[in-house]
Amino acid sequence: MDLLNKKITVLGGLLSGVASAKLIKKLGGIPFVSDSGSSEKLFEFVKQLEVEGIEFETGKHSNRVFDCEFIIVSPGVPSNSDVILQAIEKNIKIITEVEFATRFCKGTIISITGANGKTTTTTLTGHVFNHCGLKTYLAGNIGEPLADMVLDVKENEFVALETSSFQLDYIDEFKPKISAILNITPDHLNRYEYKFENYIKAKYKIFQNQDAGDFTILNADNEPTARKDLNIKSKVIYFSLDKDMPNGVSLSNGEIFYKENGEVKFSCAVADLSLRGEHNIANCMAVIAFAKICGADNQKIIEALGSFKGVEHRLEFVREIEGVKYINDSKATNVDSVWYALRTFDEPIFLILGGLDKGNDYNQIKDLVLSKAKKVYAIGKSADKVFDFFHSDVKVEIKKTLEECVVSANSEAREGDVVLLSPACASFDMFNGYEDRGRVFKEAVSKL
Repeated sequence: MDLLNKKITVLGGLLSGVASAKLIKKLGGIPFVSDSGSSEKLFEFVKQLEVEGIEFETGKHSNRVFDCEFIIVSPGVPSNSDVILQAIEKNIKIITEVEFATRFCKGTIISITGANGKTTTTTLTGHVFNHCGLKTYLAGNIGEPLADMVLDVKENEFVALETSSFQLDYIDEFKPKISAILNITPDHLNRYEYKFENYIKAKYKIFQNQDAGDFTILNADNEPTARKDLNIKSKVIYFSLDKDMPNGVSLSNGEIFYKENGEVKFSCAVADLSLRGEHNIANCMAVIAFAKICGADNQKIIEALGSFKGVEHRLEFVREIEGVKYINDSKATNVDSVWYALRTFDEPIFLILGGLDKGNDYNQIKDLVLSKAKKVYAIGKSADKVFDFFHSDVKVEIKKTLEECVVSANSEAREGDVVLLSPACASFDMFNGYEDRGRVFKEAVSKL
């Protein structure tokens, strides 16, 4: 793609937007960044654009947006926003930062999506590959835009790319060597007209441009990814906790097996994994498939799976006080994530739920909450919804702040209990992101 002297608009002035603008400038293009947010909110990013001499606007989307060859849209810009609809009406091409950056990537891209497990699986992929001597970068929805690093990636290197449905919405030529859909369960339905099928179709875009020389890794235990009518042109490899996979990864009697045409090419014990819980076994299975496709050494894979320390804000052990464990699962932004979290613990739980609701149906976790939760603390904009759903069956208390939840749980929990922040909601009603929410929780626990 030749960008020399071409005008390119970037919608969204946060991480991926600024990274895209910088890459455009490096490649000889003329970037223009437009964000409807205030300059105060975007202060740190505006400073970067000013240093780079990149033209930008804040607080609006002016007609200058449409004076361009094409538009790069950031994940946070909804597809039904006025500026996007106007661009479509004017027949201006729209792509995402991921789509744009991958066109300049010389390395092998492993694109990972799913409703849950993306960050853990992406981080684990980098850990395993680098331990096996396969230089690997982490990028995408994990927090580091691919545009920031793509020119550094060499031909014999890899990129583990966490890819959200928002980043897949405007896929055009995006073609990873390996794609993976870990699972698809209802999430972000407010972005997809509250239609689960629309969300599913967005996830399927990850493999739409792959061909017979590529690989698609799918979950055989998840109905949307186990369908046989997906018209996938690449080689499909399944993983399953329940079924034997003659061409894929399966679990039997505490052992994980990777097979090709029924022949075992790799095996390890579940006890060899540092991560716990069925969902993490599934995540490890996907990474094993990636590693074997790319020729990693078996013993090195096992060593790496056993030395992985996990991901911050995902079932992260914070502290134990007088026999009470405090767990930060702030990254659980949907009901399905909370389902996995609740199944991880046998101990009685003080559960913190709530935030910015995305169309949650709490029936999915109702039985688990009733059987495991001593009490639920409800926070954020969805506090009333959480209270109304659960209060007839379990003790529920609405709290104004996360700190209040921690203090109350500390006074009520007893030895052998777990205090679990697993909100099932986005965080932007009270925080700057799930990371900020997790940090606030950990700081509150540290003060006890």
